[in-house]
Amino acid sequence: MDPESPGAEDWRRQFTEEARSERPDLATLCLLIGAVADPGLGQRGLDDAQMELDRLAGLLPYGVSGARPWAAALAGLLGRGCEFRGTPAEYQRLESSLLPEVLRRRRGLPILLSVVWMEVARRAGAPVYGVALPGHFVVGFGRPEERVLADPFDGGRPLTGADAELLVAGATGAPLDPSMLTPADPLAIVLRILNNIRAWAAARPEQSAVALWALDLSLLLPTHPARLRYDRAQLLVQRGDFLAGAAELDLYADVLEPVEPRTAETIRGRARAARAMLN
Repeated sequence: MDPESPGAEDWRRQFTEEARSERPDLATLCLLIGAVADPGLGQRGLDDAQMELDRLAGLLPYGVSGARPWAAALAGLLGRGCEFRGTPAEYQRLESSLLPEVLRRRRGLPILLSVVWMEVARRAGAPVYGVALPGHFVVGFGRPEERVLADPFDGGRPLTGADAELLVAGATGAPLDPSMLTPADPLAIVLRILNNIRAWAAARPEQSAVALWALDLSLLLPTHPARLRYDRAQLLVQRGDFLAGAAELDLYADVLEPVEPRTAETIRGRARAARAMLN
């Protein structure tokens, strides 16, 4: 680690401040996730990533107007020109969920490639937003009546309504609901990225430390599922930190007590069992 770079706690503090600001910046939050994953990245690494997003935005043609021309311009620059895209192998790599690495490798998961598209397009003034389809994140351009969807994972391939319906049906077996096409909230995007990191780590027990920091960042978001406290408690117990895990279980039981008292008592029993493992 660069001796002058902030430590992990400093990155977490910056993440908390940005997440709780009036207008959280998506790129900053994603880059801070990368810094927690690799503290050696340092402030210089984060600055370089921001400058790369600025540089790419500067390569877009001047005077673009309209949803379809914007989608075509981004596909031409990022998809064909810079070859940002995904492959099935990306689902097996932690780097595919870390924005600094996605910018360096030009490969990533659908949601991270979409973040690159959104941040480059936003800097150029495009009417862009994320679309959180189940199982496959894409980007949208323009107002609802002129909406154009593109798939950055496939190099920016334009998506018809039928294409979007197929993506949703393939992921859920259910039809596309119009609410799925609404612009995704930046903090919801960040939580989904952290959930992807947790899913990657869950399949690799030796990476429980990664799952733990992803959970910790999720809990720093101003709104998050209460269930995350239970997940963190379970993970701490699995890692052998029985006292901390028991304390988390008790906190989760306190949250449940007013609405599910029986479940809360069950959770407190698990907390007692975790403490008993020290005997």
